[in-house]
Amino acid sequence: MTRVVSVFLPRWSIDRHRRASGGATRPGSAPLVLAGSDGRRRIVMAADDAAQRQGLRSGMPLAKAQVVVPGLRIEEADPAGDIDALERLAFWALRYSPVVAADALDGIILDIDGAAHLVGGDEGLARDLYERLGAAGYTCQIGIADTWGAAHALARFGPDPISLVKRIPPERVLAPMPIAALRLEAALVAELRSLGFEQVADLLSQPRAPLTLRFGPQIWRRIDQALGLVPEPIDPVRPADMIEVRRAFAEPIGAAETIKRYIAQLVEQLCSRLEERGQGARRLDLVCHRVDAQQQSVRIGTAVPTRDRKRLVRMLSDKVTEIEPSFGIELMALAATWTQAMEPTQNLSSLIDPSAPDVSDLVDILANRVGEDRLYRVAPVPSDVPERSVERIPALSPDQESVWSGSWPRPARLLARPEPIETVALLPDHPPAFFTWRGV
Repeated sequence: MTRVVSVFLPRWSIDRHRRASGGATRPGSAPLVLAGSDGRRRIVMAADDAAQRQGLRSGMPLAKAQVVVPGLRIEEADPAGDIDALERLAFWALRYSPVVAADALDGIILDIDGAAHLVGGDEGLARDLYERLGAAGYTCQIGIADTWGAAHALARFGPDPISLVKRIPPERVLAPMPIAALRLEAALVAELRSLGFEQVADLLSQPRAPLTLRFGPQIWRRIDQALGLVPEPIDPVRPADMIEVRRAFAEPIGAAETIKRYIAQLVEQLCSRLEERGQGARRLDLVCHRVDAQQQSVRIGTAVPTRDRKRLVRMLSDKVTEIEPSFGIELMALAATWTQAMEPTQNLSSLIDPSAPDVSDLVDILANRVGEDRLYRVAPVPSDVPERSVERIPALSPDQESVWSGSWPRPARLLARPEPIETVALLPDHPPAFFTWRGV
């Protein structure tokens, strides 16, 4: 089952301007709008929260906005810069999925099928994405559903900052939402509202033929896409320097053993390309394009850069069960979406001392089965607070400067619930000489 994440950025232009100007709005500052030209008119392109609270909206004539809000702060909009920045954000989001694209002018879309388990599942991925964007200063809302259209609607009209639906038919999700959730043109939405259509449920209850005859195929095409009745493939962004190899098939393939055989061929080609650049793979994305225009993708990650063909083939082959070929796969693409330089390392310090064991293969297998966030080790941290005396670090991260103490000057862990102890002191008001806990 495909899982799609839609990220809605309702203040994208304003947030970008605020970041470029040095941070948050100072208390008492005038409301801000970004202005642009629409033909010969000057209009409001975006408004911050303070301006919107006073009734300013995108598309309003700038002269009217200045009358409504005296002392209004006006800056020039940068729509081309907004588009470029949104594309860069889509490239950044490739850390979560191999299939990412811009969604209109105010969001991005991700197909996380086969990749979400690496960051804690759907909820873990959405939470991490939400927190990272928030920390960067961007207001966002996230929707997760089985189709692009449903996820898009949830992100923009869902009840929570993160709206996630599972095992709920798309029609039930869409029915109570306004018709603007269907990604229809603004003029068409206005015309439908003038006829009394407010919610998607109002359209679902109508016969198809009259609406199609009057308004064309757009309404039902969008409805069918949102319901999953018509495929809507995502055209993903791809970095120009990314290493990618492809294999197209004259006849569609679907058998697991056949898929594994071609995985081995693609890995061989990819590793040869990596070797030419002196790089190793840290993350590989396998995207299978089906004959029904749908995509199936799987992702693997490695703890250290590697060009070990056998290891990569084994890790990808373990994921074949997650691929649903349906009527067949017509093209397979394997991309190294994260690479690092591979430098020669010395395995032996002498001819006598044994080499350090290489556990990276084991770490990779476990991480790709249970998720990278669930595989870690702990390192000591100087702190008087027991809960902060250790921290989680990646399983194969370099050794820390701090070392584990042989004798702890203070407790390193607190019990979930307090438990009574009996103490004995040699003299009143002296520290305890010993104590008894749980009879010991």
